[in-house]
Amino acid sequence: MDRHPAVPYGARAWAEVDLGAAADNVRALRDRLPGGTKVMAVLKADAYGHGAVAAARRLLSEGVDMVGVGDSSEAIELREAGVTAPLLVLGAVVPGEVEKVVAYGVAASVHSHSRVDLLARAAEALGKRAPVHLKVDTGMGRLGALPGTAVPLARALAENPHLSFEGVATHYASAASPVPFQTSSQFDGFRRVLDDLRREGLLPPLVHASSTAAVLGTLREHFSMVRLGGGIWGIDPGNLEGSGIPLRPALSLRTQVIFLKDFPAGSPIGYHRLFETARPSRVATLPIGYNDGYAWGLGNRASVLVRGRRAPVVGAVSMDYTTVDVTAVPGVEVGDVVTLVGPDGDEEVRVEELARLLRTTPYEITCRLGRRVVRVHTG
Repeated sequence: MDRHPAVPYGARAWAEVDLGAAADNVRALRDRLPGGTKVMAVLKADAYGHGAVAAARRLLSEGVDMVGVGDSSEAIELREAGVTAPLLVLGAVVPGEVEKVVAYGVAASVHSHSRVDLLARAAEALGKRAPVHLKVDTGMGRLGALPGTAVPLARALAENPHLSFEGVATHYASAASPVPFQTSSQFDGFRRVLDDLRREGLLPPLVHASSTAAVLGTLREHFSMVRLGGGIWGIDPGNLEGSGIPLRPALSLRTQVIFLKDFPAGSPIGYHRLFETARPSRVATLPIGYNDGYAWGLGNRASVLVRGRRAPVVGAVSMDYTTVDVTAVPGVEVGDVVTLVGPDGDEEVRVEELARLLRTTPYEITCRLGRRVVRVHTG
């Protein structure tokens, strides 16, 4: 059996991020699209926990056209790391961030006339022309202008000399649903808005709505640009099976055995005596806990990989440590690498598996990874 290399940087826990897999996933998804469709790499939440700066550099080198982020701080981090490509803040830009967003040439999503005025005043003061995208709420129910207000808002953007109206977008709420009624309804509503903008001569060059789930789904029209997020990292948005698109998981989460202890039957393990050994047991302590993103709810439910075999998590996951039963794994030693997400030998733990145990989305698993988890980028 192949053993993992030495622990990187002496880390307590680390995430190996295969940027080659991410690039392959973008190519596989792009092959599903009509020629000429632009691709935005959505790298919000530190690229879903994978490391936004390294991801942006690699994916832009592969021909991605734009990077989307969740808020202004994420855009500013990329700019200050030297990323000069077009950036779009997909969420709201709050007043205290407007000047820096405009100064750094970051595009902002606009949802109201008050935000139009705020951006225009900042751009005028800085002698800039700020790029903006109009977001239309066709059924998500969060940010975005309602369809009936889209045309006057677009006109305000197009006629303002301090703004550059470069895009219009909407956000599908249920693109991975096996019952695609809502997505079809949102598509039709967005199409009507686009027709209205076209009649008024207000349609901007970039039109985007589709996420990874929409690209994998039943829609066959994705406008001029798509927004790829979790699919870049090989995460199933809920409708990957049967799509025929091969996506590879890009992240492996690993730690190490730091202590081994033999217990007699009837020994309590961890907080609140949530586990008690039913037999003489060998228990390994791992230096990773819920502060690092390995959720408390995985206690007594998940398993990890040690020497290519599954070992159950026993007792409560604590803030800094997790305990696993390695009684059935021969030869375990302090210093052995432990895989919490990813492959080891013939076995694999996927983020989708942990998400099912926690009854959450797989994206939450990777976004939870804490700052103590060292990101090791490969590929």
